[in-house]
Parts: sequence; C-alpha cells; structure tokens
Amino acid sequence: MKNFDFAAGEVLLIDKPLTWTSFDVVNKLRFSTKCKKIGHAGTLDPLATGLLIICTGKKTKEIDGFQGLEKEYTGKMVLGRTTPSVDLETAFDSETSIEHLQVTDLEALIPQFVGIIEQTPPIYSAIKINGKPAYLAARKGKDLEIKPKTIEIKTLELKANFPEVSFRVVCSKGTYIRSLVRDIGQILGVGAYLSELRRTRIGEFSVTDAYALPVLVEELAEKAKNE
Repeated sequence: MKNFDFAAGEVLLIDKPLTWTSFDVVNKLRFSTKCKKIGHAGTLDPLATGLLIICTGKKTKEIDGFQGLEKEYTGKMVLGRTTPSVDLETAFDSETSIEHLQVTDLEALIPQFVGIIEQTPPIYSAIKINGKPAYLAARKGKDLEIKPKTIEIKTLELKANFPEVSFRVVCSKGTYIRSLVRDIGQILGVGAYLSELRRTRIGEFSVTDAYALPVLVEELAEKAKNE
C-alpha cells in the first residue's frame, strides 16, 4: 500500500458507493485518515456512483481547480414516467404512453443539447436559494424559482431500448444530468426519469483508477493497526 501523508496533502480517487452522499464519503475518510482537513471536489447524488475526488491537507487548496474540470457520465433514463426529483428518490407522479416514439425522434433532439446551452437546475438539488439548498424547500412542497445557468455539453450519445435509453455525456462544470433527462422527456412530450448514473471521468482522472471505498478503508485500518 502507498505511504500516504494526509496532512501534507493527498488526492484520493474514490468510486462512490450507491446510496452514499459525497459528505458520507468525506466523513468516513476523515475518520479513517485521522485528517481533519479534507473535502471533495464535486458532489455526486446519493443514487449516483462513480468518481469522487477527495483532497486532504494542503491539497484541499486545489479543490476549486478539480471542480472546474470536464466531467464524463454514463447512465440510463426511462421515458414515459416522471418523479419530482427526476430520479428514484421520490415516487412516480405521472405516466405517459411512449408507443408513438421512434429512435429517430430521440436522435433528432441531440443537436438541441450539444454545445453551450442554458440549463435550469432541478428543484431537488443542493443549489442555494436564499442561502439554503433548494431540496429543503422542494421536500416541503414549496414552489421555487431557479434561474437557468450557462453550461456546455460537449458530447451526448443516446442508445434506445424503449422505454430505457442509455447515454454517455461529456460536459462542463455545473451540468445537471437530471436536468438533461428532465428536458429530454419534456421535449419528447412523455417525461423521463434518471434510473442509473455513474461518473466515469473528471478531467484526466478516471474511475478505473479509483479505490473502492471499503477496500481503502480496510487498508488504512490495517496499516494503523500495524503501526
């Protein structure tokens, strides 16, 4: 195992487990590394998996730089059903027939989303409204006005096996994949929700080089025991 110096600063690539929040991962590693100065470079939703960059010690100064890097995601959306959170965190609230849809309908909308576009973050998100995360108000059923943001989608690949659509997205900082799914469903007129999401890359950092969190935690515990 590598000899880490967490106080001096380390950049850890973690494959975030399903249902864990990004903050859960930070807390777990804060305990395992005994390093108080630790943070992540870009939130992943609890129902997403994949690459999370964790910085410790003096490397926390580089977090903003990592957050600004290009991101790549793969995942699946399901057409014809919606949820308020646009994923499986909340219950289904509508269902629409998709029998009329063709693969060409899906292919035709891709150009609308590739390039520099305006995107409105989902109401179930951590974006701050009046100083508080939007999801807090959304969970109470409050109406929110969230302003659109300028983002860039560099690559959008869609592969249909209706009602499911697999995708790969390469995008800029600040892009919400749930917003992309929501907007695709709205343009097709049938709604959609995100059923699976995985972040595979941040800049030149790949999830294939990441630690499985339980493996790293176990190695750190074993190392601490032998010291």
